[in-house]
Amino acid sequence: MTTLAASDTVLRSSYRPRHPLSVSATLAPLSRGVDGPCFRRTASGSWLTLRTPIGPATLHLVQRNDEIDVAAWGDGAEWAMDGVPELLGSRDDWESLDLSRSPLLTEVRRRNPGLRLSRNRLVFEMLVPAVLEQKVTVVEAWRAWRRLVRRHGEPAPGPAPEGMTVAPAPDTWRLVPSWEWHEAGVGPQRSDTAVRASRVADALERTLSTGEDLLQESATASARLRSLPGIGVWTAAEVTARAHGNPDAVSVGDYHLASTVGMALTGSPVDDDGMLELLAPWEGQRQRVVRLILASGIAKPRRGPRITIQDHRRH
Repeated sequence: MTTLAASDTVLRSSYRPRHPLSVSATLAPLSRGVDGPCFRRTASGSWLTLRTPIGPATLHLVQRNDEIDVAAWGDGAEWAMDGVPELLGSRDDWESLDLSRSPLLTEVRRRNPGLRLSRNRLVFEMLVPAVLEQKVTVVEAWRAWRRLVRRHGEPAPGPAPEGMTVAPAPDTWRLVPSWEWHEAGVGPQRSDTAVRASRVADALERTLSTGEDLLQESATASARLRSLPGIGVWTAAEVTARAHGNPDAVSVGDYHLASTVGMALTGSPVDDDGMLELLAPWEGQRQRVVRLILASGIAKPRRGPRITIQDHRRH
């Protein structure tokens, strides 16, 4: 990346990837609702807020054919801008992925050559929303995320869309009173997990490495995450897929994923064990296969009632 212009308020740059790239498809896992506080897609491009090791930052990415225009604001602007290649999948290598056993996946990949795995290098920031998503609907989890981040975070630097906020620092999460967690619809088990994790946030960030193999790095990070009470296989996979660019992350225990994988690869829903058996031929690259399956649009038919959304905030 070559910086084209810089000032006290904005850094500007452009990034030309060596591979086909779709910014929207690559960054899709960072979205937590169309009005999310930390990620937003608008007509002007993709907006992200980040709490970097240097300070808060806002990124704006605009794709123009094979080049991405980048603007960054805030104390962490330089850190955020330096990480744009990894954010957009520069370390994600699909060359060895053999899809020949699946005509469906081969066709989905042909139609989505710009899909990459993002690595945003923010472990704790990816952990809190994943904890909020444990065992509840995304509607409930995203509602809680919006409420807590906007209440305790900081306004996004620069001209970010209204309502965008930088997520709270670990020290701030520890100070959120129990009644505010409750009002956001987050029970004691999930709030306690987030607070415990905040106490070791620095150690979690140290699971990132610029030189280590991504599989090994992700395995180390997953083990460290799962050593914390309240964090299991699903949560660790959700975090390492986003923060580390884990090419093998599989969210075992997800309410829909196993059925979706089964429908795509066999035409019938399966359970978690069945999903792992189906994905076994691609071990080491299972997150790439999962992303292709999700991009296919295939899903289990909805024949039963939807999950009831519980609201205990007034109890």
